[in-house]
Amino acid sequence: MKKVIFALLFALIPGPAPAAEKITVILDWFVNPDHAPLIVAREKGFFAEAGLEVELIAPADPNDPPKLVAAGKADLAVSYQPQLHVQVAAGLPLTRIATIVATPLNALVVLADGPVARIADLKGRKIGFSVGGFEEALLGAMLSSAGLSLDDVTLVNVNFSLSPSLITGQVDAVIGAFRNFELNQMDLVGKPGRAFYPEELGVPAYDELILVANNDSLGDPRLRRFVDALERGVQFLINHPDDSWRLFVKAYKDLDDELNRRAWRDTLPRFALRPAALDRGRYRRFAQFLIDQGLIKTAPPVASYAVELE
Repeated sequence: MKKVIFALLFALIPGPAPAAEKITVILDWFVNPDHAPLIVAREKGFFAEAGLEVELIAPADPNDPPKLVAAGKADLAVSYQPQLHVQVAAGLPLTRIATIVATPLNALVVLADGPVARIADLKGRKIGFSVGGFEEALLGAMLSSAGLSLDDVTLVNVNFSLSPSLITGQVDAVIGAFRNFELNQMDLVGKPGRAFYPEELGVPAYDELILVANNDSLGDPRLRRFVDALERGVQFLINHPDDSWRLFVKAYKDLDDELNRRAWRDTLPRFALRPAALDRGRYRRFAQFLIDQGLIKTAPPVASYAVELE
């Protein structure tokens, strides 16, 4: 009897907790409020409760994250829906598994007190851009809403100096400015801007920030647990925005400033409340837009590059 009792007591003693499984996520850029759901899920321990150790890494080159995932050198990358279409068309084995920011952030920005009050006023003016191809496609569609084309404007490559080039008068407008950052940045230096939104001027709505995985890893059970924990992070973020902000700046003290505080406020309503959910029609429409703009030749079935994990 004593042996039986001893065996039962021994069975009740908890053994060592299983080691957390590591997942590496390459961000699209340096850490900023756009990544809030990921940060909150990590800092609140939701990833840990899912048995995951999540490492968030800022890239040395913002063009690298999807390529690293495609090459099997990282588990996940934060990327953009428009770029995913182009990358898949180029043969990269990538699939969208979740959405972080569910609305466009890109905008065409001018000075609020400048001469451009409507799109038609851009005729004959200079427009700055950072990345050719996609931004030019957006701009072309927006101009066409006012009966203009790219031939009616002069494009100037300002690299990533969007706000400064506009404020100093180097250009009359910039395409590629993020409405949650550049507009706040301009306001803080006393040069408020006016934004024109692509989704209101002929460009199909799209997901700004998404998570992509390698096609060969879609059966990995860690990914579903990751997305579920991410959703818990979003729920906490929406329900407790002030507590979430404190978690964010505790983890990244150098981001505790007015610009990031404003960006946090403006990004909050744009996060995907159901990160796993996929709007297939949205992806089909945007693929057709890119075909019409000449950026891709054909579009594969949505299921081949965007999924809801089981």
